[in-house]
Amino acid sequence: MVFSSIIFLCVFMPIVFIAYYLCPAKVRNLFLLLASLFFYAWGEPVYILVMLFSTVFNYFAGRLVMMFKEKLMPVKAKTTFIISIIIDTSILFFFKYTGFFIQIINSTGFSQIPLINIALPIGISFYTFQTMSYIADVYTGNAKAQKNIINFAMYVCMFPQLIAGPVVRYGQIEKEIYSRKLSSENTALGFQKFITGLGKKVIFANQAGALWEEISTVTASGNSVLLAWLGAIAYTFQIYFDFSGYSDMAAGMGQMLGFHFPANFNYPYQSKSITEFWRRWHISLSTWFKEYVYIPLGGSRKGFLRQTLNLFIVWTLTGLWHGAAWNFVIWGIYFFIILFIEKCFLLKLLDKIPKILCHLYAMFFIICGWIIFACEDLNSLGSYLKTMAGAGVPLINNYAMYKLYTNILLLLIMAVCSTKLPVYVLGKLAGRLKLNEIAGFWIRAVFTFIILITSMALLISGSYNPFLYFRF
Repeated sequence: MVFSSIIFLCVFMPIVFIAYYLCPAKVRNLFLLLASLFFYAWGEPVYILVMLFSTVFNYFAGRLVMMFKEKLMPVKAKTTFIISIIIDTSILFFFKYTGFFIQIINSTGFSQIPLINIALPIGISFYTFQTMSYIADVYTGNAKAQKNIINFAMYVCMFPQLIAGPVVRYGQIEKEIYSRKLSSENTALGFQKFITGLGKKVIFANQAGALWEEISTVTASGNSVLLAWLGAIAYTFQIYFDFSGYSDMAAGMGQMLGFHFPANFNYPYQSKSITEFWRRWHISLSTWFKEYVYIPLGGSRKGFLRQTLNLFIVWTLTGLWHGAAWNFVIWGIYFFIILFIEKCFLLKLLDKIPKILCHLYAMFFIICGWIIFACEDLNSLGSYLKTMAGAGVPLINNYAMYKLYTNILLLLIMAVCSTKLPVYVLGKLAGRLKLNEIAGFWIRAVFTFIILITSMALLISGSYNPFLYFRF
């Protein structure tokens, strides 16, 4: 079950939220846990056992780490912490990377291990990172172990951020796990945020994705440089509106439930460098790797060479986190190289040139990076990049011009909506018209209603509706 589905929007969500609001405060965590388990079991009835094992194991591991720390037994606390991290990563490795590494071993020619067809449990990367950060925070003293297993299980399994994040660390919502207030204002704001995310996903991401799917299958004889770049730009918009849309939906539902999840995107396509881009894109994941991998490895405290190695490790792991395929490894190393160059000298140079040129530089490498991300087959990746570079294809052809004319308005609207410009313009307009709070509320309500109706119409029509981060 995904958020942008009729069954979720018309059945699951209304029933769960109405029942949640009617529940006494003392049983809301239990109800939310049961609803989340049902949500997960809808698509993964077998692999719910993996999530339950991870939850129960990390609950007891956290209790043990805390107990050993309180009894001044640091060796046992550290041993328990290390064992829990090993088991968490082993579970993630088994389900996500077994087939990939078997292929690597077989490619050496020394052995031929039969490939194992293992389905990837939905959301395993997200909830595994959450449990690992929880154990790390308990060990370092940044959080206290949760004594109530229902509360802890609700934190791990909570359905709004289960399949697409953000990666919510325990300390960020610890107080709200114990006590949170529901209000009509938070419910309205959360619902508005949810519908905005739904519109990003259904109205923008799906349309951009359909264009990318069509262009990416064009053979070399019918391709051109313009067409390849048009497809790359379409995918660039698809992955942003798809993922940020789901993050907005998660944050909106969290707010409706009384939680405040961390922001996951901050207009990343406004960036003027790749360094800035990664401060704005998938913020919760970047922060996780910084705090739980980069800094523990030594960060920038142990000299330039060690810092470079730490960055290389972080970005290789970032690539692998997104998928068990070579293109994701290449994608991670690709951004490591650019970030390394920027750190060495390029950022100082970018400060001296016009901002528009900096923005064009950043978007060029961001778009190329998304093509590496999109093409899991390395031969297809090489062919597509060659086409973008103009190798063996014309600059423009009739099909490219047709696709440009029929999609240019959509692409321009998405380009504008991926920036702060709409919010800025609406804010200025509201100020000039001197709209009061009531008028502003009704304008937002009408706008939200239009997005909802449009999104529902597109979903009912059975239009293209994938979810890119479902596989991560």
